[in-house]
Amino acid sequence: MASIATGVILWFVPVPSGVSRNAWQLLSIFLATIVGIITQPLPLGAVALLGLGASVLTKTLTFSAAFSAFGDPIPWLIALAFFFARGFIKTGLGNRIAYQFVSLFGSSSLGLGYSLVFSEALLAPAIPSVSARAGGIFLPLVKSLCVACGSNTGDGTENKLGSWLMLTCFQTSAISSSMFLTAMAANPLSANLAFNTIKQQIGWTDWAKAAIVPGLVSLLVVPLILYVIYPPTVKSSPDAPKLAREKLEKMGPMSKNEIIMAGTLLLTVGLWIFGGMLNVDAVTAAILGLSVLLVTGVVTWKECLAESVAWDTLTWFAALIAMAGYLNKYGLISWFSGTVVKVVGGLGLSWQLSFGILVLLYFYSHYFFASGAAHIGAMFTAFLSVAGALGTPPYLGALVLSFLSNLMGGITHYGIGSAPVFYGAGYVPLATWWGYGFLISVVNIIIWLGVGGIWWKAIGLW
Repeated sequence: MASIATGVILWFVPVPSGVSRNAWQLLSIFLATIVGIITQPLPLGAVALLGLGASVLTKTLTFSAAFSAFGDPIPWLIALAFFFARGFIKTGLGNRIAYQFVSLFGSSSLGLGYSLVFSEALLAPAIPSVSARAGGIFLPLVKSLCVACGSNTGDGTENKLGSWLMLTCFQTSAISSSMFLTAMAANPLSANLAFNTIKQQIGWTDWAKAAIVPGLVSLLVVPLILYVIYPPTVKSSPDAPKLAREKLEKMGPMSKNEIIMAGTLLLTVGLWIFGGMLNVDAVTAAILGLSVLLVTGVVTWKECLAESVAWDTLTWFAALIAMAGYLNKYGLISWFSGTVVKVVGGLGLSWQLSFGILVLLYFYSHYFFASGAAHIGAMFTAFLSVAGALGTPPYLGALVLSFLSNLMGGITHYGIGSAPVFYGAGYVPLATWWGYGFLISVVNIIIWLGVGGIWWKAIGLW
């Protein structure tokens, strides 16, 4: 009822000047779908299909437009990551690596969490796809760690370790993506748009230098805050390292399937790192990796078909990408950007306050996007141009908007490539995911504009 009411009420609200009827109708269906996804009267995939069905039935979208995102590589990369995770766990390689982590850092949950957070951050500059990084490497590892520590989905043990660890690894994946030009596929787009707008090039070193201090502070603070407000019930396990070493001894040497899985993982990660030079994109590398697993029998196609979470995630994520993409194509986002520009420009505030308002509007408008690249493409240039016109140092404005284009992905379960992967593991309820997503977004904004602002002043950006 809440979902339908949202759509019906908005549908009959008078269309604002400058917005097409089609765009307004699609906005009402999109928001109704989002409310349905939050309240979950049906599974997520079913709600998303109802949204697409409503779009086609009302002639707001054609059938081919509504289902266009099923040809987008990102939802498929995320689904492939779940299939990859199946082999990781089935062969026992996941448990082997998890026990190694526990034997080294497992005396406390917090130590275990930080070891994963900084491992992911170290890989971030080398793997320019957060979906591949999160889904291909860290989701299988985190799931194996949770299982190894007795934290499973569906049996009431989620909060032992899994809920906190999944949410922590997800939130920090958005932070590590913001720290390096090559850590997220859309970052070069931000740099390119910045160059076209202000005629100044953002280099890899310039980006990393500006992001390193606020980024490291966020990586240290965010897991700790989540540990306090959403704690694992098992905080200390002094016997865990010893037990993990015993488990490793009992497992013995690596089996043939483990060796194949490890080799496939190295091949896929290698292609993610060097794919740019070889002209192999992330999803092609993942398909190649899965093909090896299928041919060798490490994973069967029947097992892939049984991965219901993968197919459900593919469905709802592709549906949201399609609707959000057409909101942009129908001109609603450009209308919104233009309205913001007029309102903020007419307030007569200092550049610092004006830029602060622009930053918040740019950041939280990400609730309407299922892709960082789409958001950047739609709004980055307009917001950067207005910030410069209101007195913000252009280079500083470009860098801050580029960083936030990653951090804003943490507010929902569809806003960045790592979100559907970690949410799909099933450890964190949706309302909790959104609630803590908003809270951590506030923390990140305070750190990046506060600590970051001081750092940027020190290195002469303003």
